[in-house]
Amino acid sequence: MNLAQLHERLRLEIARRIDRGLLTGTVLARQTGLQSSHISNFLHRKRKLSLAAIDRILAAQMLSIEDLLPARHARAAEASSFESTIDSVPLVSQAIAASSPGVSASSPVEMIQLPAGVLEHLRPRRAIARRDWQRFLAVRVTAAQARPMVPVLAPHSIVVIDRHYNSLVPHQPSRPSLFAVNVANSLSFRYVSFDSDRLILRPLALDHPVELLSLGPTQSPSSLIVGRVCVCISEL
Repeated sequence: MNLAQLHERLRLEIARRIDRGLLTGTVLARQTGLQSSHISNFLHRKRKLSLAAIDRILAAQMLSIEDLLPARHARAAEASSFESTIDSVPLVSQAIAASSPGVSASSPVEMIQLPAGVLEHLRPRRAIARRDWQRFLAVRVTAAQARPMVPVLAPHSIVVIDRHYNSLVPHQPSRPSLFAVNVANSLSFRYVSFDSDRLILRPLALDHPVELLSLGPTQSPSSLIVGRVCVCISEL
């Protein structure tokens, strides 16, 4: 594979991640230190990347040259191996999930692998301020955080949060959505509604109280809702 082929395969992989909501051009620019316009020109085939810029993107997205080799892409096209049909979501601290637009390339993170297409059908409902936030991040849930929502949420599970869904409109009208809410710089996982300038956080377990969060004069419900829990991974 020559440099031109590497450049194009990297462009296609980054475009695929953006299309699936795993990345945005702004987040990639922030991760790499490249200009947003530079990233946009690269994605639209208007500008070539230098080797140094390619290295930055590979490092930021935890990619290697081997990940972009033709044989790997051929296997992906044929869906002949599990490894070629997965999406990767960064597992981050709850503080990063609650307030950081993206994941820094210098932050060591584990990648959670999901079957390809699991996240594709999820429609977003986000506030404008979230437009450039990395959409999907995963966090570990403590036993104390899970207890009010058992059995919907299992202790010590890993959940994927859709940070482009911070609207209280139900994702599926037939059942309530489970949200991650920023409460005093910690995440609370609850069913959420809004009434009289307050967010109402409802647990599933009857022995846990309903919580009321008063909003400030400039706050909206979406400013406290980190995102909708769209995937839960727990041990059997």
